[in-house]
Amino acid sequence: MRVRVGIVGCGTVGTGTAELLLKNGHLIRKKTGLDIVLTKVADVDWERPRSFEVPHHLRTTHYTEVIEESDIVVELVGGKGFAKQVILEALEKGKHVVTANKHLLAEDGKEIFLKAQEKGLWIGFEASVGGGIPIVKALREGLSANRILNIYGILNGTTNYILTRMLEEDMTFDEALAEAKRMGYAEADPSLDIDGWDSAHKITILATVAFGKFFPFGSVHVEGIRQVDLLDVELGKELGYTLKLLAICKRVDSEVELRVHPTFIPSEEQLAKVSDVFNAVMVEGDFVGKTMFYGRGAGSHPTASAVVADIIDIARNIAGGIRALHPFYWEEEELHISSNFYSRYYLRLDVPDRPGVLAKVAQVLGDNGISIASVLQKEKVCRMAGREGQSVIPLVLLTHKAYEKQMRKAIEEIKNLPMVEGHPVLIRVEEEKL
Repeated sequence: MRVRVGIVGCGTVGTGTAELLLKNGHLIRKKTGLDIVLTKVADVDWERPRSFEVPHHLRTTHYTEVIEESDIVVELVGGKGFAKQVILEALEKGKHVVTANKHLLAEDGKEIFLKAQEKGLWIGFEASVGGGIPIVKALREGLSANRILNIYGILNGTTNYILTRMLEEDMTFDEALAEAKRMGYAEADPSLDIDGWDSAHKITILATVAFGKFFPFGSVHVEGIRQVDLLDVELGKELGYTLKLLAICKRVDSEVELRVHPTFIPSEEQLAKVSDVFNAVMVEGDFVGKTMFYGRGAGSHPTASAVVADIIDIARNIAGGIRALHPFYWEEEELHISSNFYSRYYLRLDVPDRPGVLAKVAQVLGDNGISIASVLQKEKVCRMAGREGQSVIPLVLLTHKAYEKQMRKAIEEIKNLPMVEGHPVLIRVEEEKL
C-alpha cells in the first residue's frame, strides 16, 4: 500500500526525518510491506545549510501544499502558534498527523486530540518525549495491561550534562553551563531546559498517556537547576546520593503527583548512573514491576527515528482500517493532582557555630511533624565548604518522610529564626528502589 507523507518544518529533526525516509525507504518496504513516499517538505528558508540536502523537487515554502499532497502530515515546526494551525488544518482536511511538539501537546493537547478523535484520525507523538526512546509506545501498548503506579524520568539532556559535569569534574553550575554551550548541548538561551519547563512538558505528556487524562500544565510543580550549588552536589555524593533533575509522575490512590525538581537519588540506582546527555525513564506497573528505558533524548537522527516509527504505525493502521484511539478514550475521571508531596528532604542552613542551634532547628521541624533522620558531621561539611574556623557554618540535615506542606511551613519558620542566615537550601530525596 502506498502512503504519502509530507513534512512541515525542515530544521534539525525535519532534516533527519526526510533523510531517514529517503535513505531507508527500501528497508521500510522490506520490513513492513508499506510503500511510504515522501511527497513534500515545507520550510521558509531553503538557503540555510543542513546536514542533508532535501531534493529540490520535494521542497516548498507553502505548508498548504504539504497538507494537500499527503496522507500523513508531519509537524516539526515547534512552538505553539503556527504549529497548532498546521495540525488543526491538517486534521480538518482529513489528514493524519505526526508531531514531536512537546510544548504544544502538553499545553493544548486536549483540544488537538479531541479534534482528531472527532475526525477519526490518528496522531503520533512518540518523538515528543525522549527522542529515540520508545516510551510512549511502551506505555500505550507494551504496558497497557498494567495500572501505572510511578514514572521517574531524566528527560532533558542539557540539564543532565550540566549535573554530570558538576558531579564528576567539580564544576560550578555556571562553568558546566558554559561547557554545555561550547559543546552544542545548550541553546544560547537555555531557560526552557535549565528552569525545568522542557522536562515538565514531557512528564505531562507521559502522565496523559499513562492515565488517559489530560492534566493541566499549570498544575505541574516545576523547579530547575539554576540555583544548584556545587557544595550540595558534593555533600550529596558524601551522603551516597546523586543529584538529578527528575521528572516524577507518582500515583497515590486517587491522586497523582506531577513534579519536576532537583532530586537526590541513591548513587547505586540505575537512574543515578545515567550521565551526560542521555535520557532514561523508569516506569512501574502493578503487574510488570519496574522497567527502564534508556537512550539519546534528542538529536536529529534519534528523534527522526521516533517520528518515522509513528509514520509506520499510522500507515499500518490506515492499511488495516484500524479505528483511531487517543489518550482520553478510557479516561480515569477520579484522578486529580496533588501538590502535597510525600518525600524525604535534604536541608542545608547557614548558622552560627555555637551550641543550641541544632536544637532550635530540630524543635521547629518537630513542631511541624518532621523528624530528623541524620545530621552530616560538622567538621566534614565545614572542610568541604571551605569554612573551617568561620563563625557561620553549613548545617546539613536529612529528614524522614514528610508532607510538602509541613516542610514548607517549617522552612518559613526556620527562615525567621535569628540565627539562620541567607536562604535555606531544600532538595527532595527519592529513595524507593528506582
